[in-house]
Amino acid sequence: MVLNLYKKEGETPLACMERFRAENPQYLQEKMTYAGRLDPMAEGVLLVLTRDDVYKKDEYLGLPKEYEFEVLFGFETDTYDILGLPLEGELRKIGKTEIEEVAEKFIGEYEQTYPRFSSKPVDGVPLFAIARGEGIADVDLPKRIVTISKIDFISERIIPENELAENILERIAKVQGDFRQEAICTAWKNILEQKKDEQFQIVKMRIACGSGTYVRVVAHELGKLLGVNALAYKITRTKVGEYFLES
Repeated sequence: MVLNLYKKEGETPLACMERFRAENPQYLQEKMTYAGRLDPMAEGVLLVLTRDDVYKKDEYLGLPKEYEFEVLFGFETDTYDILGLPLEGELRKIGKTEIEEVAEKFIGEYEQTYPRFSSKPVDGVPLFAIARGEGIADVDLPKRIVTISKIDFISERIIPENELAENILERIAKVQGDFRQEAICTAWKNILEQKKDEQFQIVKMRIACGSGTYVRVVAHELGKLLGVNALAYKITRTKVGEYFLES
């Protein structure tokens, strides 16, 4: 059996699965596994396999995905999303045409470097564990070929500094587990206190991609190609194979 669950922002996939068990006691004794991770700050479709389908995990892992994601310009972090230590950069208004022209360069196959804060193992140790131990500079980050079939501009908005700060801190507070939240919140407070009354551009995009694509890396690299700092402000997985976001 395949369960199409909604992983909330701040949850780990395991926490989402356990929340489902608690809400549905008939599944308490069922063998379950999820197919396809979602980062703590990402939300949306999470496929959970039960019964005989737990043995088909690789099949479900390989399904194509679709996401809607927001890109915040003017900042980057060591995780490429808001749950990371921030660094400010150049701030300029970027036009829709420029964004679309650069986004087009992602279409097709390209070599994507795994983010430092990811579960990809190197010599048996997850990258995030190496990064937290400050040994990441000595690691040759692994890469893989990913496929992007579509990336579209949806909309844009401007957010003032005070609203940005409030939103980031409120969302990080939802995160369960140890993800350096205290240090990250302090760093965001410090950097945004220096940006009083400034405004920041957020662009919403839609992407269709193959299995294994890190959307937060796409957001980061989009900024690099545009010549500005950028991060994934919000990520929602809307579809996995034929399983889509249910209202």
